[in-house]
Amino acid sequence: MPNPKALTLCPCGSGKNFGICCAPLLAGTRKAATAEQLMRSRYCAFVYRDADYLLSTLASEKSSGFDADQVRADCCEWLELEIIATNKGGIFDQTGTVEFVARFRDNGREHVLHEISRFERRNGRWLYIDGEFPEADPRTGKGNFANVGSNAPCPCGSGKKHKKCCG
Repeated sequence: MPNPKALTLCPCGSGKNFGICCAPLLAGTRKAATAEQLMRSRYCAFVYRDADYLLSTLASEKSSGFDADQVRADCCEWLELEIIATNKGGIFDQTGTVEFVARFRDNGREHVLHEISRFERRNGRWLYIDGEFPEADPRTGKGNFANVGSNAPCPCGSGKKHKKCCG
């Protein structure tokens, strides 16, 4: 019987079927060709609580604080990923950034995570390095757009809750 997740639209927002979009990356049968593909697949890993994939795509120097059990136990609901911009990160690049907005629900409240993530290609594999959190909505220039709940996963990618990490 086919995996029911494989028959649905990919949570990454590409408009493609999950089975041909991010599922092969999470399963390890295909590597991300670009930084944006890795960003999208990492978002899916948060949606499906795939801590192993998140750890395997995190730069080794950042992995000491990663809490796989916390990722698996997280109860927030990821609602939407929107890619705002990419800079480099293509198939011939070694570095790149992806600016994104992710919306999620935690404890009944909706939140927005706005990050500019840095990626590097090492030994032919894209890895998440870290990210910075712009203060304003990129479309309006108003307000604090990085509205992360204290019980939500920390946007730094550590796998810890925001309140126990960067919060």
